[in-house]
Amino acid sequence: MKKLVIFASGSGSNFQAIINATKNQDIHAVIAGLIVNKKNIGAVERAQKHDIPVALLTPDDTHQFEQQLEKQLHKWNPDLIVLAGFLKKIPERIIRKYPDKIINIHPALLPKYGGKGFYGLRVHKAVIEAEESESGCTVHYVNEEYDKGDIIAQKKVPVQPSDTPEILAKRVLKEEHKLLPSVIKNILNQNN
Repeated sequence: MKKLVIFASGSGSNFQAIINATKNQDIHAVIAGLIVNKKNIGAVERAQKHDIPVALLTPDDTHQFEQQLEKQLHKWNPDLIVLAGFLKKIPERIIRKYPDKIINIHPALLPKYGGKGFYGLRVHKAVIEAEESESGCTVHYVNEEYDKGDIIAQKKVPVQPSDTPEILAKRVLKEEHKLLPSVIKNILNQNN
C-alpha cells in the first residue's frame, strides 16, 4: 500500500478531504503521518480523530528543522508528500531527497499570485484588487522556490463583482477539496 505524509499549518480541511478519499477507497493509500509546525490547530484534531500519527516540528533553527524533518520522513517512508496549507518552506535538502514526490496546493492560478507572502486571504485580496475575472487553485510540484514548481493541475472559478476575499476563499476551497485528492490519486496510479 502506498504511503502519504501530509504537512499542514491550519484547520486541515484539505487534509480532511484526503482522509475522506483514503477512507472511501478513492485513493488507494494510507496516511502514514501528519507533520505540523503549530500546536492546537484543526489539522491535529482531525489526525487524532482518525488515529493518524502527528509530528510537531517547531525549531526556529532551519538546520534543526531540516534534521528533524529528514528523520521523521525516513521513519514514515512516504511515496508522496502533500503540502496542504503548510506555511513553512521545505528545506532544499529534503526537496532533493524526494524529487517529484512533494506536491503543494495553492489557492490561485499560478504563476499569478504565488510566492513568498502569498497565502490565505492575502491571495484572494490580491486577486480581487487586480479585478481578475477568474481565480482558482493549483496543485504543483515543490521545488526550491515558493510556488515555482511544475504545475500538475488547476481548477478555475469565476470571481464575482460582489466577492470579498472571504467569499472567494470559500469558492476556491471547495474546488481545492476536489482537485487535491484527484491529483494524489493520479500520481499514485502513475507510479504503480
